[in-house]
Amino acid sequence: MAKVVLEPIGDAREQFLPDALWSDQLAAMRALGDELQRKREAVRDGWGEKYRERLREKGKLDVWERVELLKDPDSPLLPLGTLVNHGREFEGRTSPGAGVLTAFVRVHRLWVVVIANDNAVASGAWWPQTPEKIQRAQEVALRLRLPVIYLVDCSGLYLPEQSHTFPGRGGAGAIFRMNALLSDAGVPQLAAVCGDCIAGGGYMPIISDVVYMTEQAYMVIAGSALIQGAKSKRLTSLAIGGPDVHVHLSRCADHRVPDDRTLIECLRREIARLPGPACDYYRGGVEGAPPRWSPAELEGLFPQDHRLAYDMRQVLARLVDDSLFWELFPHVGREMICGVGRVSGLYAGFVANHPGLIADPGGGAARRPGGILYREGIAKVAQFSRACDADGLPLVWLQDIAGFDIGVEAERQGLLGYGSSLIYTNSTNRVPMFTVLLRKASGAGYYAMAGLPYRPVLQLGTPITRLAVMEGRTLAIGAFSTKLDDEFRIASDDPEEAARVRRGMQEVERRIEDEMDPVRAAAQRDLDEIVRPGELRPWLEAAIEMAYQAIGHRRVKNPRIWSLHDLELLAGEGPG
Repeated sequence: MAKVVLEPIGDAREQFLPDALWSDQLAAMRALGDELQRKREAVRDGWGEKYRERLREKGKLDVWERVELLKDPDSPLLPLGTLVNHGREFEGRTSPGAGVLTAFVRVHRLWVVVIANDNAVASGAWWPQTPEKIQRAQEVALRLRLPVIYLVDCSGLYLPEQSHTFPGRGGAGAIFRMNALLSDAGVPQLAAVCGDCIAGGGYMPIISDVVYMTEQAYMVIAGSALIQGAKSKRLTSLAIGGPDVHVHLSRCADHRVPDDRTLIECLRREIARLPGPACDYYRGGVEGAPPRWSPAELEGLFPQDHRLAYDMRQVLARLVDDSLFWELFPHVGREMICGVGRVSGLYAGFVANHPGLIADPGGGAARRPGGILYREGIAKVAQFSRACDADGLPLVWLQDIAGFDIGVEAERQGLLGYGSSLIYTNSTNRVPMFTVLLRKASGAGYYAMAGLPYRPVLQLGTPITRLAVMEGRTLAIGAFSTKLDDEFRIASDDPEEAARVRRGMQEVERRIEDEMDPVRAAAQRDLDEIVRPGELRPWLEAAIEMAYQAIGHRRVKNPRIWSLHDLELLAGEGPG
């Protein structure tokens, strides 16, 4: 019977990273992490204490208080899309987090997706990118079959920006379509109407399995102001669509409760009635274990200069349980690392770039840079990805990639065909895939390594993520190639023209460097979340547990019949 034999991986930090270099790298990452934390806190602060005080005067909790009460006391709160709309203003107004909190929390040991309007930011209105952020959370819930809890306190669209939220494929109406798809797939949805629930906000809870309303909540297609204007009737929104109407007359809601705290208690009781997580079943009696080498050390493992290499296996050693790992095909395509480890006691496949120098397969003393996809590595990753899909293993992609190999030899070897094979595999995989952009995520390599266009369940970045077609200097050379000689020097004897070309190249390089800022990527939803390296382990624990939580909707094979054993044996690496 084939067994999964996990081998120790990694070393004590002192053995491969001198104290002085460690301290410098740690200080640099901490500075970036502190700046990230300030941005997170600004989102949490919303429009400030004055607006939260107004909620308290009404006897209401703010969005963060509601979610803290909802989750288990020992559960992390893992937000999704914290920095959406960061840096944008709408006629002088900001929309921290796009006015909605979407997050993963555990409730009675079950991971759930919470979608909660920030009632201290324009009364929970929907801003540009709010609908897309909500739909992204619904998409994750649908793909992992996670229960969804809506905490609705929404005054409808932020009307001055309605042209950016109402029409289009990702407009507000697509939220209701996702409600329907979740229901059709049998994913539990619970809705709590905590206050305003106007227009689109009114439609959002209706398809849910259970709808609760507090005494000061209402659901209306149009609020009282609009009705007074259209029909010359003086009414309040509560009278039009409060719990008296929707719990007892229209039956659009199921239960009424006196206040927010009672509401949260009722939601927790509803979740307690659902089947428990399947994670213990899939662990097969094995308990999760922390890595042997502390995940906190990841804060100091990455060089400050993105051109410098580091050992990816040391990163893996600080992510997988007990720092144990089964690496497949280690002698083929050395620029890529493929293997299996446990996270929280559950098996997961890992694909990672190795950014250091590697041996050239042509033999001899020749070396070539890692962090680039060559023919052998592409073939290795494609077969590993297919096998994980066949075996039901969720896949974690750790990107630090500069792109595909280029040049005469690369074309002769058919890299376009091998790359297409990998892209086909990742486009058709059914297992959950989670992508982490550790550092560089460049060119078609970003696509091939399950970048966001290939629909990973989550795409996380770090404070040093650089997401772009290519680095700024390289792109500037390409943009001005007709003005350069074969050595990439400006090919002009005219000082004024040379100066113009130099300024143009510098401007392009500066602009591309700015565009590679991970905060900018998160603001426009190219990253689901930016996490500090030291936070990666708890995020992966949550992701892998969520991948295994629901039972019966995807195949998870017993390890003894994994396709991976066949590949290992055929490669000459098996037990014989």
